[in-house]
Amino acid sequence: MATKHEQILNYIESLEVGEKISVRRIAKELQVSEGTAYRAIKEAETQRLVSTIERVGTIRIERKKKENIERLTYAEIVNIVDGQVLGGRNGLHKTLTKFVIGAMQLEDMMRYTEADNLLIVGNRAKAHEYGLRAGAGVLVTGGFDVTDAVKRLADELELPVISTSYDTFTVAAMINRAIYDQLIKKDILLIEDIVVPSEETHALQESDTVDRYHELNERTSHGGFPVVDEAGKLKGIITAHDVIGCDSGERIDKVMTKDPIAGTMKMSVASAGHRMIWEGIDLLPIIGDSGYLEGIISRQDVLKALQTAQRQPQQGDTIDDLVKNQLQLSGDGELTFTVTPQMTNAYGSLSSGAFTAMLSEAAIQALKARKRREGVIEHVTIFFLKPVQLESVLSARTAILDISRKSAKIDVEVSVDEEVVGKALMTLQFLDR
Repeated sequence: MATKHEQILNYIESLEVGEKISVRRIAKELQVSEGTAYRAIKEAETQRLVSTIERVGTIRIERKKKENIERLTYAEIVNIVDGQVLGGRNGLHKTLTKFVIGAMQLEDMMRYTEADNLLIVGNRAKAHEYGLRAGAGVLVTGGFDVTDAVKRLADELELPVISTSYDTFTVAAMINRAIYDQLIKKDILLIEDIVVPSEETHALQESDTVDRYHELNERTSHGGFPVVDEAGKLKGIITAHDVIGCDSGERIDKVMTKDPIAGTMKMSVASAGHRMIWEGIDLLPIIGDSGYLEGIISRQDVLKALQTAQRQPQQGDTIDDLVKNQLQLSGDGELTFTVTPQMTNAYGSLSSGAFTAMLSEAAIQALKARKRREGVIEHVTIFFLKPVQLESVLSARTAILDISRKSAKIDVEVSVDEEVVGKALMTLQFLDR
């Protein structure tokens, strides 16, 4: 049976797009406390089911698929630019496809403005009206108001007219930053992207016997299985190690590992991989808020997903991506790196974050090149010996000091013009199948 939290989320998802909701309404209709309703609405906002706007309230918006996450709704634009809705509130849930900056003659501006666009313009009354009639929402910069006729037209067409105190250039930069952040989020692999769903997961009941484990093991060739109760809640996990020497009639709940480590759908694949390595587990059950089994992933699933992600084109680059793109392998096996403006701190020298990213990437690439193995950083000791200036070319030399079945210790030395500027000692755990 679903919890109150899940019931509220399901209820919100069932509402019509554009419908307004409130904590008090949810609490009254579903007979829950206002605190429970508030927490569920915040979760719905995280899941991009609703958007909350100051002076307007919370509205149900279209849940965008991950491949279209860079498309924003008018409601999200209001929050990005700290805007005020002057008209057309009923259209805030709509998704926009293009931005048009009205910095040209009116006739030329309208040639570029179409339905589902956002026209960004100053206090030009005719442009506001023409934009709405073309099917576009209007964002008025500079804090200007619009005429009553434009407000009535916006309400009639259900197309938002939004006012913001920022200038046009700042607004464009803010929207571009929001889209860029969403592109980065789009590239982050989550458990929900690779999980084997519960309906396809082979699970055992607490009341099953060891004989049932062997039967399932022989049929699927899997070595481990989650254990659930009659309601589907995760209770444990059982592997080949747990059943060694056990009688075939022994109950599963007597030999399983209780309270196993579990993940959630919103956990990143990288985090799950780290957790599985550090805890020494090969199977990670995935659960919902109330502990119900939602699926399962294996270490092999994680490795395959991370290798696939590395081959995907990047659309929104993080600092790590920028560092990785700068690294080049020289003829003698050294990695070189040029310091760009994005990599500097307030004093114009290489930031500690970018330097750490370079050292980490050098160690990982050294491990791949020499041992053909994937690894994740477990421990780092870094010595920043000298500041590194903008546009300097760094050279990284790596040496594998020790290697065991599960980990490796790597020394990284970084120099500029043959002068050592930093060193690091890193321990990497192997990410094997």
